[in-house]
Amino acid sequence: MANGNQKIRKVVVPAAGFGTRFLPQTKAMPKEMLPIVDKPVIQYVIEEAAASGIEDIVIVTGALKRAIEDHFDVPNADLIKNLEAGGKKELLEETRRISELANFIYVRQKGPYGNGTPVLAAEPVIEKEPFAVLWGDEFIYATPPRLSQMIPVYEKYGGIIISGVRIHEKEELVRYGIADVELVEGNVFRVKEIVEKPEPHLAPSNLATHGAYILPPAIFDALRAIKPGRGGELWLVDAINKLKEDGVPVYAVEIKDGKYYDTGNKLRYMETVVDMALKHPEIKDKFREFLKRLDL
Repeated sequence: MANGNQKIRKVVVPAAGFGTRFLPQTKAMPKEMLPIVDKPVIQYVIEEAAASGIEDIVIVTGALKRAIEDHFDVPNADLIKNLEAGGKKELLEETRRISELANFIYVRQKGPYGNGTPVLAAEPVIEKEPFAVLWGDEFIYATPPRLSQMIPVYEKYGGIIISGVRIHEKEELVRYGIADVELVEGNVFRVKEIVEKPEPHLAPSNLATHGAYILPPAIFDALRAIKPGRGGELWLVDAINKLKEDGVPVYAVEIKDGKYYDTGNKLRYMETVVDMALKHPEIKDKFREFLKRLDL
């Protein structure tokens, strides 16, 4: 039975990790603030949420993450004066727009390591509503936005909704949670099981389920009930599996016209920067010509 009659108004964005793969860059700078051409990674995530009708964005932070709050705050008076004096009207409007994308709420993470911990930390803000989760250091560039493709599926079927992307390189399957699924309709699948980081020959499909979630408030009790899993960490997928065992249906939505960008390691980050630069209206043509001139 569908139970998706409550509107999705809030999204939780975990952004409390140390970013150790990017040290020393992330010693004093949040990994979520690494630039993709002229916008930090997390801004792409927030813009997706805002374009999907989200009203409240709950960013779960940790130490040395103040730059995230500053980025989404209103521009300071000195910056406004500088841009006005330089006649940079478009830049001024853009910096103001960032703070107006949504209502921003910041929560400090407490508890054990693991990607379930920041979700649990957001409970006082979420209360008894269903909500979305988007990671702060990865995104899917899609038209329409990924989350806006997921919300109608939640409204129709209820339960738990997870975004899905096809992994076409078999050797890459070991990096993701891969779903064993059965087709419901179109790009919607019922998830029978999620196998975390399987060896390629043991993967049940090539559909990776990760990156974006719509979750019921019951996820909080499930997170409290589970024990730390792999690596002694609190894993969101373990809580999802517990709810599934309790009868909550889990669906995967294969995102249409979307490309997944993982900025969690150096190589993937550089690939993302290049790809997005080739899409950027201001520099794409000259950048493409630059790449053609490289002696590779």
